[in-house]
Amino acid sequence: MTKTVAILGGGVIGGGWAARFLLNGWHVRVFDPDPEAKRKIDAVLANARFALPMLYDRAMPNEGTLTFHDTISGAVADADWIQESVPERLALKRKVYQTLQEHCRADAIIGSSTSGFKPSELQGCATRPEQIIVTHPFNPVYLLPVVEVVGTPKNSPEMLDRAHAILTEIGMSPQRIAKEIDAHVADRLLEAVWRESLWLVKDGIATTEEIDNIIRYGFGLRWAQMGLFETYRIAGGESGMKHFLDQFGPCLEWPWTKLTDVPEFTDELVDLIAGQSDAQSGHMTIRDLERLRDTNLVGMMRALKARDAAAGALINTHEGPLGQCPLHDDGRLITVDRTVPIDWTDYNGHMNESRFGQAISDAADAVMAHIGADADYVAAGNSFFTVETNIRYLNEALAGEPIRVLTQVLVGAGKKMRLAHQIIKADGSIMAEATQMLLHVSLDTRKSCPPLPHVATALGVLANAHANLPSQNGT
Repeated sequence: MTKTVAILGGGVIGGGWAARFLLNGWHVRVFDPDPEAKRKIDAVLANARFALPMLYDRAMPNEGTLTFHDTISGAVADADWIQESVPERLALKRKVYQTLQEHCRADAIIGSSTSGFKPSELQGCATRPEQIIVTHPFNPVYLLPVVEVVGTPKNSPEMLDRAHAILTEIGMSPQRIAKEIDAHVADRLLEAVWRESLWLVKDGIATTEEIDNIIRYGFGLRWAQMGLFETYRIAGGESGMKHFLDQFGPCLEWPWTKLTDVPEFTDELVDLIAGQSDAQSGHMTIRDLERLRDTNLVGMMRALKARDAAAGALINTHEGPLGQCPLHDDGRLITVDRTVPIDWTDYNGHMNESRFGQAISDAADAVMAHIGADADYVAAGNSFFTVETNIRYLNEALAGEPIRVLTQVLVGAGKKMRLAHQIIKADGSIMAEATQMLLHVSLDTRKSCPPLPHVATALGVLANAHANLPSQNGT
């Protein structure tokens, strides 16, 4: 059954939440008194629809429905989850909670995107404080998976577990913070870097661009895959973290930083930082910067996905239940159903020929899994090897375009499996046609041999089912 989320506040963060839930199959109801709210959320959704599906090698769930409401009561009625992303003013947030709790279900989870307030402060004037928790994400919410989950003793463990399960279901990585604290954990860490950076700019030591370059060309790349402590564990060499702490710990007593002092936020400092930022990035619009950010994030996260590491491992886990190999209306298998990711495109901006081969290889893997020649079968020493592939290229596809591969089993007897594939665009046009011959092989002897009985039977059933289908690509 499709679930419903109410989004209260449709700015950058609220819009990102709306996109994350919507693209994971939830119905989304939005309340925001801003007359531009729909336009702004549509812009966020356009970016999300382009970027998020590129992380996955399978089709995402069908989108839920998106509706806009003039009242809080209309938005929250019957919602399973309510995400509050209104401006960071405690009195306003408390007023919103008092209003929404008059109309929402008593078992609905109310999450706040607040980056600074503690959950006990949010619960202060609430009718049912046990419903309210902090669920603090990062921008863009539809791509970055981390979300800080902070509760109080008024929140039951069962409620926090349910919140954790829902956030995981939509592909996020909820981090349960043990104790409430101003600004939670992530922003406390960011504040330290931000404060030191302000001093470096104010004192004329580095420009905004130089600081950004040091982060993105240096430790930012390490942090993206290993975080802080794992990075420093490696820095300790073979002796690990203890050696690192013994070697570098004493320097923490040296007066290197200005973290205990705050630069005065004068007009001159604001103009200095704003001017340097304009010189650094003013040639690009915010939409251009967002698209650049998103495509770079997709590329890095897909690289991590291929290694099953960090955020990539999370994507693999979330992708697992999405399923594969349903039947097309004409009886063929839908062996690939995905969008073209940014790392499949070349200097012409379209999917390059090697990725056509990738799509066909993925289709063959899907057929193997469908007949029982799955990862466990391969681990036990059996597989199918491709011995011949023929491809005709007929059309092109750009990054973000949805594609499907439809596969017909032409031969499925003895050691042989012969497949016919069509790569299809969303409009039904054919991108490519291919035939592929595979032989069953023992991985121990590296020689062809008959498949095990359960695989041979399943392959034969599939071949018989496809025997009367008309040939789709002239084979």
